[in-house]
Formats: sequence, structure tokens, C-alpha cells
Amino acid sequence: MPFHQNTARFKGISLPPSGWALAILLSLYIFTGLIGHDPWKHDDAITIGVAFDMASQGHWLLPQLAGQPYPDAPFYYWIAASFAKLFSWLLPAHDAIRLASGLFTLLALEFILLAARELHGKEFSAAGPLVLAGSLGFLFHAHEAQPMLAALTAHTAAYWALILLPRQPRLAMPVLGAALGVAFLANGVLPVLALIPAILLTLLLSEHRANDALRLIGSLAIALILCALWLLPATLTAPDYVADFWLNELAGLAKPLAALHNLGRYLNLLLWYAWPAMPLAAWALWARRRQLGQRPIALPALAFVATLGLLAGFVETSSAPALLLLPPLVLLAVPGVATLRRGAANAFDWFGMVTFTFFTAVVWVAWCAMVFGWPERLARQVVRIEPGFVGNFSLVATAFAALITLAWLWLIVTTPRSPMRGTMHWMCGVSLFWMLLAALWMPWIDYGKTYRPVSASLAKALPKNVDCIANVNLPNATLAIFNYFDGITTVPQDSDASRHCHLLLMQGDPKDARALQAAGWHPVWLGHRPSDRHATDKLHLYRRQSRATSADALGDIAISDSQDNAVRR
Repeated sequence: MPFHQNTARFKGISLPPSGWALAILLSLYIFTGLIGHDPWKHDDAITIGVAFDMASQGHWLLPQLAGQPYPDAPFYYWIAASFAKLFSWLLPAHDAIRLASGLFTLLALEFILLAARELHGKEFSAAGPLVLAGSLGFLFHAHEAQPMLAALTAHTAAYWALILLPRQPRLAMPVLGAALGVAFLANGVLPVLALIPAILLTLLLSEHRANDALRLIGSLAIALILCALWLLPATLTAPDYVADFWLNELAGLAKPLAALHNLGRYLNLLLWYAWPAMPLAAWALWARRRQLGQRPIALPALAFVATLGLLAGFVETSSAPALLLLPPLVLLAVPGVATLRRGAANAFDWFGMVTFTFFTAVVWVAWCAMVFGWPERLARQVVRIEPGFVGNFSLVATAFAALITLAWLWLIVTTPRSPMRGTMHWMCGVSLFWMLLAALWMPWIDYGKTYRPVSASLAKALPKNVDCIANVNLPNATLAIFNYFDGITTVPQDSDASRHCHLLLMQGDPKDARALQAAGWHPVWLGHRPSDRHATDKLHLYRRQSRATSADALGDIAISDSQDNAVRR
């Protein structure tokens, strides 16, 4: 039998959480760890690089990265660059840029709450944002500069609008239109295609199909107008840029992948990425198996299957595009929370409490090793992983970590019995673990991930008057970081401009390094982070003495450029 809900006030937070209690929980989850560290490699660095260029150089219409065109949908960068300008007096640019992720995360949680309330009723609607926030994949991307968060927010708003359409069509139509427009401007064609099956199913289940079809056409018109606000001036200003944008968008769709193999990889990813949304959704499907044709189950189920099929067929397995799978899973999981049987709900609750209490102890013990050198064996391991790291005691960080640890212990003791308790404890446990990492481990994590010292070392090694620097094998993230920290820009090695460069920067393979030296390039600098032990992770700066001998030599060397420009969606 399912739990009987207990909403009576107790010593702890009432369940389901609502009002200020829910707002404070989600705010702590969102904004802790969002600022206070350097740009980290991959999407975080690339996004910060594009937004920083937009804010500092004024490339609002046509995004650029480290001095080169970067054809991509601009919406997230617009918001991030605006935050960089707005908070430049208070925060470093990279921290201000990440506030855009905080905004989109907050909006996504709000829209999933509204969608869950409209689809399943008010009683368990709080499970929506709790399950989404407790999903481990969402936690990872919610605290980095990530354009897919804007597309995720658009999806949650679109699902709310589709669910709201029968009851409040006048509100649903503009919300859906804005969501479709933002989905495209945030991440291109993919998020829009993923919403089409849900739109068609909504129309199929409608009792007023003709009227709703007209409203959906109106939503599409709103979306097209929003998209045209960028596409038309961009096309008039730089048609080649927009052509490259469309080529990038359509390239993946024109080359289907091995769908079954990729599907297996996405499902394997979801085992941890979408926990606990996935098992709760599976239980809801079983518990409501006689209602599969009804909208509360059919809409999110079809949306999930369609999005999964689209990703499996056209997008290499990656954690960022998998964010689009979470909203329909969460909407399926909400009735799963409400119908969990007592034994399963207790097991889930105990699993969350024991797991995160254990992780809390691990974080504290490892922090002691970082700061005080005890336990000695663990302290040696800490230094081995990040050579040269020296831990420092911070009273503020330690007091905050102690406070949230005590709050966790208070919460698991005082939370009243309810079918929501396991979900509540899981989300709070995930938040606790992340906040402890941000408070106690962030100096160690940032030490290993930052490229600030490497960039400073490279800037010092460069001559005062640099005509140009060619780059070979440098990922976009590295180019973004060097440009952000020290204003270092390069040109691709296969461009005409590179033929006049006396300097060359590459991320090295020993074979490539020997080929360059044989072609007349002489090494002048070697840089890497302390934890970069592989030769392929190390950066090399070369100088050539004679233009005549080396102008064509670079093109003859079989060095493959980085594939960091591959689809990030």
C-alpha cells in the first residue's frame, strides 16, 4: 500500500516542502559553488570565452571565441555577457557569466514545478523540482557555464505550456511560442525537434483540435519572429557566418549514427545521470500501466522516448544534450513518488540518508588530510594527485561546512514521515554533498583544473611585439582560457594568416614535436598543469627563424587539428 501523506507540521520542514522552505533549499542548491573558481576546461571555459568576448569586444550579433568566428546560437551568451557587464564592479567576469546558469536553473526548477502541478495536481507537485535538482547529471551542469541550460529551461516552459493549453490557451500560446524561440536561439535545431512529438500528441489528445491547432500555429509564428530577430540581421551582416551556423546545425542530422549502439550508451549514462528520476519514472509507468493512454502519463512518456531516439540517432553520447531527457523523466517520476509502496519508500529514504552521511564523513576526513596532513596516507595521496598543492584553513568555509552538516543531521532526525521524505532527503543530500565540496574542497579542485598559472607563464614567454601565433591541436577551451586570462589570441594553422606567423603554439604529441623541429621550428616554452602527466596534455611554444624555410612547412606536417568544434549539443 502507498504511504498515507503526512503534511502536519513537525519540528522539521513540513512535507511536501513549499513556500520559503522550498525556495531556500533550491537557492542554496543553485548558487553554492557557482562562483569562486576559475574557468574549467571544456564547455565552462568555451562558454565563458565566448561571453567574455561578447561583453568586452561587443560581438553581440556574431559570437566569437578568442578572435575567431564561433557560429553558435547566441541566447545564453547574450544573458551571460549582460551579467558580466552588470556585475563587473562586484565579481570577476567568469563568475558573473556563470550567474546566467543560476538564472536558467532557477527558471527550469520553477517551470517544472508549474508543469508538475498542472499535470498531476498540487499535492505532490513539489516532487518535480526536488527530483530534477536531485538528478546527478543536472547538478553537474547547473554549476558551470552551459548553453544547454537555456534549452532545458525552454523545454520545461514548453511542457508547462502544452499541459496548460486546454485550461488556459491564451497564456499557453505565447509561453509555448517563446519557449520554442528560446530553444532555437539557445541551442539551435535539436531542442526544437525534440519538442515536436509532444506538440503533436497534445494536438491529438485535444478535445478542441481545430482551435488548438490554430493556437499552436500562433505559437509557431511567435517562435519564428523571435528567431528572425537574430537570423535576419546576422544574415544581412555576415551571410557566410550564418551559412556556417546552418552547416554546423544540419551536419549531424545529415549523418545518422549507429542508433542502437548510441542508444545503449545513453541508457547506460542515464543509470547515474538521471538517478532518482529514472527508477521513479519506471515505477510510475508500472503503477499507472492501465492509464498509459491518458495525458499525465502519455505526454511525458512520448516526449522522453522521442528525445531519446533523436539523441541516439544524431548526437554522440554526451552529458550536456542528455539534459533534455530530464524534464519528461521528472514529470513521469512525480506520480512515482506519490505511489511508492511503504517498503520501497523506506528503502529509498534510508539509502539516501546513509549514502550522503557516509559521503559527508569522507569529505571531512579528506579535508583534514588536505589542511592538517592527517591521516598521513591520505594526505600523501592528495599531494600525489595534485603535486604542489598546499591546503589552508579558512574559518568562514569551515564554519559554513559545519553549519550545513549540522543542518543535515537535524533534517534527517526531524523530517516527518511522508511519501515525499525519501525524495526530500535525496535532494538535500545531493545539495549537502555539493556544498561541502564547494566549501572544503574547492581550493584543491580549482588548483588542479585552473589554467591561470599556465596562461601567465605563456604570456611571460612571449616576446613583447607578437605579430601572430599559429595554433595546432589546441582545443577551443584552451584557446578561450588563454584569451580570457592574458589576451592571447592565435590563428588556425591551416589559415592563410598562419603563413606569416613566427610563433606556433601546440598541444603536443611527441611525434608532432619532432616533426616541427625537423621543419625548422625551435621550442621556446613548455607548459602544463601540475596534474598533466601525459605528453599529449602538455603545451609547446615554437619559434621559427626563417619565413622562407617554414612558410609552407607547417602545412606539410601531418598534424590533426582538435575536434573541439564538434557539436556541443
